[in-house]
Amino acid sequence: MQTNRRNILVVLGHPNSNSLCAHLAETYVNEAKKVGHTVNFLKLGELKFDYNLHMGHKKESQQLLEPDLIQSQRLISESDHLVFVFPSWWASMPAVLKAWIDRVFLPGFSFKYRKNSPFPEKLLLGKTARIIVTMDAPSWYYKWFNKSPGVQLLKFGTLEFCGVSPVKVTIFGQVRTRKQRDFMKWTKLVESIAIEGK
Repeated sequence: MQTNRRNILVVLGHPNSNSLCAHLAETYVNEAKKVGHTVNFLKLGELKFDYNLHMGHKKESQQLLEPDLIQSQRLISESDHLVFVFPSWWASMPAVLKAWIDRVFLPGFSFKYRKNSPFPEKLLLGKTARIIVTMDAPSWYYKWFNKSPGVQLLKFGTLEFCGVSPVKVTIFGQVRTRKQRDFMKWTKLVESIAIEGK
């Protein structure tokens, strides 16, 4: 029986709420709730915000956060564990997920610049994460030939940069050629991960 209850934020990075990624994300949410985890669910395709960080991180021209992004930061702050579910498009991630990261993971919230140092102060220490990625390519091709660019960007370039660790990765490949029994196995795997809160 699950005893280590966690506060989990599940982020659906697919703009379509009726996609395979949505199914996997909803499976995680439902199973985690069943065993007592506190779970919040963000469907990025339904949020309203400007995708462009117009002036970068310049302090003198800070861009106001829309209500959905303020809510996103609050949910991240309150969470112990972050779960990202998205498809690999052009070996990376959908625009909505990249835009959300650009707008939400800001200096002063997720990290802080240090004077005379290239290494930031990590402001999201103590949190862990799981990345779940679907793709049409074989997972071995994505890992060994493409070098996992979408995962690298999110795991190393964003989450671990801000102090989130460990970050575990689950990849489901060759979606187009899979049989129904494969999708059922994937669902069962996500269920088991969700029950453990990992």
